[in-house]
Amino acid sequence: MYIEIKNVSKIYNQSPNNNQKALDGANLSIEKGEFICLLGPSGCGKTTLLNLLAGFEKPSEGSITIDGKPVEKPSIKHVTIFQNYGLLPWRTVQGNVQLGLESLGLDKKDIKEIADEYIELVGLGEFKKHHPYQLSGGMQQRVAIARALAVDPDIVFMDEPFGALDALTRMKMQEEVSNIWQKKKKTIIFVTHDIDESVYLADRIVIMTAYPGRIKSIINVPLARKRDRTHPDFLRIRDRVFAEFEMKQKDTIEYYL
Repeated sequence: MYIEIKNVSKIYNQSPNNNQKALDGANLSIEKGEFICLLGPSGCGKTTLLNLLAGFEKPSEGSITIDGKPVEKPSIKHVTIFQNYGLLPWRTVQGNVQLGLESLGLDKKDIKEIADEYIELVGLGEFKKHHPYQLSGGMQQRVAIARALAVDPDIVFMDEPFGALDALTRMKMQEEVSNIWQKKKKTIIFVTHDIDESVYLADRIVIMTAYPGRIKSIINVPLARKRDRTHPDFLRIRDRVFAEFEMKQKDTIEYYL
C-alpha cells in the first residue's frame, strides 16, 4: 500500500495539566493515485491528520509511511494547497507558478515552459501576466493548484481549498480539480466538511468523528466521472454519508457500495 497510517494519535500539550488529544488511533491505507476526502465537522482532526501526512507535525503515537518510508519532514514531492492560496502579491501568475520550479535548479527556459503548461492546464493562459490582486478568488486558487502541480509532486494535500469561495465558484473548482486529477492521476488527500463536495470528488470518503478525532467509517464512491449531482446514485451515496453523521455508534465501519 502506498500510504499507511497505523494507530496514529496526536496530543497537544497545552500546559502541564492540560493535554488535548486531537487525533485518536487513526488507521488508514491509501493506494497510489487515489482521491481521498477526509470529511468531518470542525475540530475532528482532519487538518491535524493532513499535517501529519505532510510532515509538518509528528505523531504522538503510531506511524505514517509513504512508499514504505517514514514521514519525517515535508517534501517537495508532497505539496500542500491551503485555503488562503499563499500567492506572492508582487509576482505575476507566471512568477508564482515558477516559484517551486526555481528551487529545482532547472534552467530558465524549462521553468518557463513547465509553468506555462500548468497555467494553461488550469485555464489561465490569458492571465499569466496578471498579479494576484487582479484575479478573483477562484482564479487565485487555480494559480495555487498550477504552482503545486508544476513541480510534479507524487501527492497533493488540499486543506479545504475552496472554503472561502462562493457556491457557484466552488462547484466550478470542484469540476476543475476532478478534471485535473483524471489527467494527472496524482494521489490527492482532500480535507472538507462539505458532504456534496466529498461525493463529487472522492474515490473514498473517510468520515471522522468529532473531538477527539477518530476515523469512524470509510465509504466507497464508485461513480463514473464526470459526476452528476442530481443522479440517483449520487444522491444515494450522499444520503449514506449524511446518515453516518447521524449514527451514534463510534465503531469503524467499511462500506462497499
